[in-house]
Amino acid sequence: MEPSVERYLRQTRIPLRLSTVTAADWPVALSLWYLVEVDALYCATPQQARVTEYLMREPRCGFEVAGDQPPYCGVRGRALATIDVDRGVEILERLLIRYLGGTDNPLAEGLLTRPGPEVAIRLEPQTLYTWNFNSRMMDSIEPSAVKICPE
Repeated sequence: MEPSVERYLRQTRIPLRLSTVTAADWPVALSLWYLVEVDALYCATPQQARVTEYLMREPRCGFEVAGDQPPYCGVRGRALATIDVDRGVEILERLLIRYLGGTDNPLAEGLLTRPGPEVAIRLEPQTLYTWNFNSRMMDSIEPSAVKICPE
């Protein structure tokens, strides 16, 4: 993973958009919190979630991390997904720290105590694409809106 891509993914705290295929062979997109480890992205979900079933049936998927506010930039790609039943709670706790600042709040407590096992989704990028419209949008945005974008 290129350093600017990894930096962008680590510093951007918005959900990852994951695209997969349902059991009926229809595409579906959903949003999940993510974190970056060495050459992989991790998400967490209940083992009984449909996305777990979809990815086990068809591990090829697409993803995107991009904000909705200008200047537009982001990372998208194709990945191979694997379900890790052993790291679910660990990844969920790390996601709660990353997105909520800790596990001592009602949302975190609710997620950590929901019934059924938690699994980790490991996304191993196969192809990465980046875009960065900072330079072409400079005339139409406030200087304070410039953000870290992949190069």
